[in-house]
Amino acid sequence: MRSDSTAALGPQRVALVWLNSPSNPTGQVLPPEHLRKVVDWARERGAVVASDECYLSLSDGAHSVLHPDVCGGSHEGLLAVHSMSKSSNLAGYRAGFVTGDPRLVADLLEVRKHAGMIVPRPVQAAMEAAASDDTHVAGQAQAYARRRHRLRAALESAGYRIDHSEAGLYLWATAEEPCRATVRRLAEAGVLVAPGDFYGPAGAQHVRVGLTATDERIEAAADRLKG
Repeated sequence: MRSDSTAALGPQRVALVWLNSPSNPTGQVLPPEHLRKVVDWARERGAVVASDECYLSLSDGAHSVLHPDVCGGSHEGLLAVHSMSKSSNLAGYRAGFVTGDPRLVADLLEVRKHAGMIVPRPVQAAMEAAASDDTHVAGQAQAYARRRHRLRAALESAGYRIDHSEAGLYLWATAEEPCRATVRRLAEAGVLVAPGDFYGPAGAQHVRVGLTATDERIEAAADRLKG
């Protein structure tokens, strides 16, 4: 369940609220006041809040659900889910972790023992090395911020509107037309993007533009957008 759906739930019973900030695909960053409202709402109903924070390190302004401004100093009922594939280029390693409410984490550990989800020792060693070095994470954030600025300017100059897209790995762009038409036109210009309707009907007029190519390829895409 997305956080923007909570207001419409009324008295229904809810077991889990799932957050994603910075978001995929929109790049939206939820402010701490919004996150706090979600946490308070969930706690009033006995629901768990699980926050997908795999893009958190790629933003200066994003807050974890475990931040005191959000959780009020208590991790009760909260889980923060992290992946190192984005922050440390460990895609394919399936390297990640979950933290938060000790009781909930203990329950997850008990399930893990019986589900065969043991992380291989070489992957654990890679995670340990990555977690002990913040320099490369800061470098990643700077690279994506640089690419976001360059490609956003190029798309806007070409007539596209960029919604949200404050952080993460993507730009959420629209030409206010069916997304497949936008995909086709950009492909003809040599720029490949994902149709927004992959992510649900709300994306029917948007495309997701990735920032994961090299600086040289981002520059080439920006040049192609000039027509």
